Amino acid sequence: MAEQKESSVLFSLKELMNLEEDRIKQEEADKDRRARQEADAKAAAERAARDAEERRIREEEEARRLEDMRRKEEAARIDAIRHGEIEKAKAEAEHKSRMEAMSAQQAHEQQLAALNSDQGKKRLKMFVGIAVGVLLVSIVGGGIAFKNASEKAEKEKVAAEARIAAAEAESKRLKDTFDAAQKREEDLRNSLASAKDEATRAKLEAELSKATEQKKQAGAAMHSGGGGAAKSGGGAAKPCNCPPGDPLCSCL
Repeated sequence: MAEQKESSVLFSLKELMNLEEDRIKQEEADKDRRARQEADAKAAAERAARDAEERRIREEEEARRLEDMRRKEEAARIDAIRHGEIEKAKAEAEHKSRMEAMSAQQAHEQQLAALNSDQGKKRLKMFVGIAVGVLLVSIVGGGIAFKNASEKAEKEKVAAEARIAAAEAESKRLKDTFDAAQKREEDLRNSLASAKDEATRAKLEAELSKATEQKKQAGAAMHSGGGGAAKSGGGAAKPCNCPPGDPLCSCL
């Protein structure tokens, strides 16, 4: 009887020890599982943060590249407008001056031809006086024409500078709109990365899609130059059918 009782006690102790060992193993397993889960979550968070940082850097580099391209295009466009306005005014002044000189030369040649066929001194003096008068009038007229052409060129230069200033103001407005849209997109991306529930994520994703579209539209408007470069001139010139050297031609 005593041996049976002792065996029963030993069996109970052994069972208790086995249960304790199982409990310890289970706790160790749970501890290892939690450690792995925490390590996986930490690695995932670090990977997400790294991806977000790399994406932010790429977006900033792309924005800088687009901004540099826009500035170069804008500078080239403004230089082309300014150069075109100056060259147009210079060409008009030179053309008018050449026409005045041509008219004076033709009048002078006609007077010389008349003088060569006239034998009277009185008529010779008269024709010489007329020729001198025509030359003086031509010189004065040419000076006035050159002055008028210079004033016209100055006015056109002022108008061109005004158009350039307006284009620069529009370009700045488009850039501010693009920067605001880009800032909104970045804020939404950061909010989306830290969103906890699906409803918030869905809402942020919809807002992010809208903000991205707005940024694209602002970028497209900005790179199109805000409506294109200012036109210099009033359209294509009509063909001129006047004989060469005709001083009365209205299209010269």
